[in-house]
Amino acid sequence: MNYYINVILPIPLQKLFTYKITEAEATFLNKGMRVAVEFGKSKVYTALVYKIHNEPPIGYEAKDIHQILDETPIVNEFQLKHWEWIANYYMCSLGEVYRAALPSAFLLESETVIQLLQNFSNENILSNEEFLVFEALQHQSQLSIQQIIEIIGKKTIFPIIKDLIRKNVITVKEQIYEQYKPKLIKYIHLKGEWSTSSKLNELLESLSRAKKQRDVVLSYFQLQATKKPIKVLELQKKSNCSAAIIKSLVDKGIFEYYFLQTDRINFTGNTSEIKELTKHQQIAYNEIKKTFKTKQTTLLKGITSSGKTEIYVKLIKDLLKEGKQVLYLLPEIALTTQLIERLQYYFGEYLSVFHSKYSMNERVEVWNNVLNSKQKAQLILGARSSLFLPFSNLKLIIVDEEHEPSFKQYDPAPRYHARDASIVLAKMHHANVLLGSATPSIESYYNAKQGKYGFVELNRRFGDVLLPEIELVDIKEKYRKKRMKGHFSDRLIQMITEALEYKEQVILFQNRRGYAPFVECETCGTSPQCPQCDVSLTFHNYKNELRCHYCGYRQAMPHNCSACGSEKLNTKGFGTEQIEMELEELFPTAKIGRMDLDTTRGKYGYQKILGKFQAKEIDILVGTQMLSKGLDFANVSLVGILNADHMLNFPDFRAHERSYQLMVQVSGRAGRVKKRGKVAIQTFNPFHQILQQVSTNSFEEMYKEQIDERWQYHYPPFFRLIKITLRDKDYNRVDEAANWLGKSLTAIFKENVLGPSIPSISRVRNYYIRTIIVKIPQKNSLTATKKHLMRVKNTFQAIKEFRAIRFNIDVDNY
Repeated sequence: MNYYINVILPIPLQKLFTYKITEAEATFLNKGMRVAVEFGKSKVYTALVYKIHNEPPIGYEAKDIHQILDETPIVNEFQLKHWEWIANYYMCSLGEVYRAALPSAFLLESETVIQLLQNFSNENILSNEEFLVFEALQHQSQLSIQQIIEIIGKKTIFPIIKDLIRKNVITVKEQIYEQYKPKLIKYIHLKGEWSTSSKLNELLESLSRAKKQRDVVLSYFQLQATKKPIKVLELQKKSNCSAAIIKSLVDKGIFEYYFLQTDRINFTGNTSEIKELTKHQQIAYNEIKKTFKTKQTTLLKGITSSGKTEIYVKLIKDLLKEGKQVLYLLPEIALTTQLIERLQYYFGEYLSVFHSKYSMNERVEVWNNVLNSKQKAQLILGARSSLFLPFSNLKLIIVDEEHEPSFKQYDPAPRYHARDASIVLAKMHHANVLLGSATPSIESYYNAKQGKYGFVELNRRFGDVLLPEIELVDIKEKYRKKRMKGHFSDRLIQMITEALEYKEQVILFQNRRGYAPFVECETCGTSPQCPQCDVSLTFHNYKNELRCHYCGYRQAMPHNCSACGSEKLNTKGFGTEQIEMELEELFPTAKIGRMDLDTTRGKYGYQKILGKFQAKEIDILVGTQMLSKGLDFANVSLVGILNADHMLNFPDFRAHERSYQLMVQVSGRAGRVKKRGKVAIQTFNPFHQILQQVSTNSFEEMYKEQIDERWQYHYPPFFRLIKITLRDKDYNRVDEAANWLGKSLTAIFKENVLGPSIPSISRVRNYYIRTIIVKIPQKNSLTATKKHLMRVKNTFQAIKEFRAIRFNIDVDNY
């Protein structure tokens, strides 16, 4: 009988490929194990076993697998089921989900190696460079591409390799290599023959002239009294000697090294009892427990600083006692930094953290700990990717700040939303989901109002502190009366001065990084543009350079205009860098910090800035939207929003909702402990409905207005959206393709098609972009709509002229 496996390849293939296996391999292999397989032009991939069966493939001959890479499955049934849902719902392939889900160390890389063919002897036909490769292969069995580059001394070596293959000199192979390296701790122990008391005296006698070596042996016996394995570094420290002295004792056969594997991150501190809940928190906690009995998902709408985290902690504690797993999802890494300390304080030995700032090896260790249901990974705190971990006993998912757009993955596929995907994952595990936010998304609040979700409200701040006092500052009027200093109104300067006098801290929010969004010539009005994208270059004063925030292109700040040669170049607009510099002039004695993408690079970037702010080493912290989310600082009494109009005028149907959420969240950072905080919002239009709603904290009013507009203009939650994006380097081709696609979709979906349209940034990395949005009414089947879409996509890609165009589908693109 023949045996076959269906495998998931980490590439965007819509179908699963079949490979042949032996009977012995069939008895050993299981679903969820990895195998090395050859696909395409001798490329070796790490594939995942999806199904073991006896049916040969139709239309092609099944190849044999290269090797089995695991002894036990690294992916469980729950994950595969969840991946299938993500692939079907978000219209991508299983391979794309597989690539996104696994830490990159599990996707073993294949390296091209060159080997010499035995029967070749005619050296005269080789060029000088080819002979260098041939000669090197005489001394080594194989060479990697990198080694050949070093031997020849130039980067373009593929034509040489091609000629060597044509002349039958070499053969090319793909070799898989492991990326994950376990952390090994070096230990030491006394060899068996020296362990008896008679031999010990003999040993000390033999070392009587080697005083330092004798000290090492005596120190070893002192450490041995603890009855714990002895680390080499520990022995070095205790005996106050060098590694060379210990090595000489190993060489003499007295000591022996051995290694033990350990995790890179281990909790070593002390934990504490959780705090008692206040009366209002206890009521909310009891209501959540009650709604969980009838509803799988519950929305907790708790105003800023109401102590939602303490309620989460109580829920987590209940489940950890029962040995269940809990997933705590956060939108931003900046938030995890502050929350790690709080959760470690309560659940240190249960907590593991999983996000992209952790190293590849650290993430592999967390994955293995969750897979093996270890106690140290019972509570997972992480960003959206932690949703893919191999849970087997999941009982609760907490989605904190559920309204945040950071939960949505835009590129590459799968373009999933972590909040929605977590609700489906919880259903598979028969677990509960708690969505928490002070400003829930319109969709979640609508679902709660409709009774689809349970709903719990918490309207009292912790310690009964009042919500901050919000003041709208009319900067149009201030500019007219010449009461502005740079980008600061006299009122905001006065408020900052008062806060600093009382030794209180200030947070200033400006949702643009860099010094200025663009530079303009005063003579001809030209702005330096990115050569690869349709955007102006942002000026960064710190490095005196212009940067593109879309593709990363950078150039030195020019001295004169490239169009007319004028030296009158002026910056327009302002970013966090410019605010920081203005503050240094206005408040020379204050300590100023900045928190944006430029200052938080590196693993501990967030930690350093937030740690300094917590320790009151920073008086005024300037930052982008990463400051707005759930951060808790006791000494902040003032929050300033420098320009509210940028957010309000964004071309997006969620602009007003997002502006409201962002401003309320930023405002919530003020006055969180004793004193009532203050918020100053600078705007050119203080009578804008959203700003008025923010100043009075009228969420219900904002919700009613937005939900009416959504109903009127056919937007979520009443209509589903699917966005199609076409990208190509040829302007005419992508234009023609978009028009063809627009007509085809309009023929099927009639008036529910928007576009094709040119987005506000129509070219990124030299790719021209066109978008089409398909609206799906509630009465229409989402599955049927997707089938129609896939048919149109397949027809589109069958047209020879359009085949090279990148075709991306984004379901629920908001």
